[in-house]
Amino acid sequence: MTNEFTPKFDLADKVVLVTGASRGIGRACALACAGSGADVIVGVRSAADGADLTAEIERMGMRALAVQMDLTDLATVRKAVADAHAAFGRIDVLVNNVGLGPENLAENVTEADFDLTVNVNLKGTFFTTQEVGRLMIEQKSGRIINISSQAGTVALKGEAIYCMTKAAINHLTRCLAAEWAQHKITVNSVAPTFIWTDGTQPSLADPEFHRHVLGHIPLGRIGDPIDVAGTVVFLASPAASLITGANILVDGGWSVA
Repeated sequence: MTNEFTPKFDLADKVVLVTGASRGIGRACALACAGSGADVIVGVRSAADGADLTAEIERMGMRALAVQMDLTDLATVRKAVADAHAAFGRIDVLVNNVGLGPENLAENVTEADFDLTVNVNLKGTFFTTQEVGRLMIEQKSGRIINISSQAGTVALKGEAIYCMTKAAINHLTRCLAAEWAQHKITVNSVAPTFIWTDGTQPSLADPEFHRHVLGHIPLGRIGDPIDVAGTVVFLASPAASLITGANILVDGGWSVA
């Protein structure tokens, strides 16, 4: 039995689009949203990358669709959003998960790496959000959740450009939250610490680097993708309906230590 004093954390009857959904945090977010009752559109580099994920979501009893999205090619983004909207009739939640960051000391950063990082993390995220945001403005509701990073709050050696883009994402989150509140759209970001994924496994497998990372995390463990996905589901749910413009750090206390 529920009443007005029982928060609702489910995503029943919602349609969620997750970018970069084929693995790691994106995959965890897609599955967590499906497990909470949402139909899920998985944005992937190629449709084949999403086949096993859509099958897994469908086995959970939810509808799923894989759409090709390359954030360096905005034409694919626009087509993916149009195809998703045509298939489901609405997009209630956007999870902007795509991001990258070639590691290099600032004095050694190349123009090519700078451009790629900015084009994907900032330009790609902004125009994906704009495309979905237009639909949300029409339907007068929506949740946008940007996967940021603790790197937008703390300085990480060798990650100057990545840190810069994530700090920009945090402020973009606040700007869009203020601008789109009138349309009943909330915009928030989630900022994880190091998370066990295919991408971080090689670095975290190095005992010295692993000890270095744990030395900064008061809670004493590396994060798992579900730690991020749980926060995403909360922000997408009715329980978070009065939260907008927030950046939630999922960093085990790194930023306050």
